Amino acid sequence: MSDCMSKLIRTTADIMFLFITVFGFYIVLHGHLTPGGGFQGGAIVAGGFILLIVAYRLEDFLKWFQKNTFQSCEVSGLVLFIGTALAAIPLGYLFFMNFLNGAGGLFGQAVSFGINPGVLNTAGTIPVMNIAVGIEVLGGLSIIILYMTSGIRSHEEGE
Repeated sequence: MSDCMSKLIRTTADIMFLFITVFGFYIVLHGHLTPGGGFQGGAIVAGGFILLIVAYRLEDFLKWFQKNTFQSCEVSGLVLFIGTALAAIPLGYLFFMNFLNGAGGLFGQAVSFGINPGVLNTAGTIPVMNIAVGIEVLGGLSIIILYMTSGIRSHEEGE
């Protein structure tokens, strides 16, 4: 354990990380129903990782999460986003066409007339793209923060 923060702060950060992560994924999944979406939810989850970096030392954080993990998140989010956009073409639709809307299944329930009562699986490919953007933003912002903190550490060491 690091000595830079007290045990109380580290324990609070651990508990808050769980709540921040759940809230971020909630924002991602409800992006087509409420203000929010992939970018906002991904930024919230990345904020949870920033909280862990602040509560623990960077070296301790890098023992749990490597930079390659966040790079993989960024790449897999981009691949999922483009893959969802390209998946419509073999089915006879256009690029980025919402081909799951009204098709049934996990994301394709037909929307009833009037205001949507908050049913999550009525948006077709939009939640899939929100998830992809959330994963990509989580990876991208975390990489940025890791490189910034690495630069601060290098500057403090006199490199």
